[in-house]
Amino acid sequence: MIEAIDHVEIVTRDMKKSIEFYTNVLGFSTHSRHKFDGSRGMTEIVYLKLGDSMLELLEFPDADEVGEGPQVGVRMFALRVSDMDEEVERLKGLGVEISQPPRNLGVSKRGEIKDPNGISIELRQW
Repeated sequence: MIEAIDHVEIVTRDMKKSIEFYTNVLGFSTHSRHKFDGSRGMTEIVYLKLGDSMLELLEFPDADEVGEGPQVGVRMFALRVSDMDEEVERLKGLGVEISQPPRNLGVSKRGEIKDPNGISIELRQW
């Protein structure tokens, strides 16, 4: 029986920038780190944890940039926030790009930010 989503993988070209963003800005903590020799392109894996959620950052220094427009694959992941307006103001103050300002959808509020790799992250207040 499937119990839950275990983790989401994110490819980064700059592990240091990604760790700083996800820990210092979004509040994740480092769960574990694993270095590699880079022979297959990957130099490090870092697992980050927030509550019961886990992210797996994979560093590929020569990875391609995130493309524009729809692509087959995972488009983004979402983080639940308790107060959308307060969180967006906090993130703006930290210099985070707000790619879609919050919108009231009736049953929820929704906005989007970008991580240092250009990956979209949805913010959702239910």
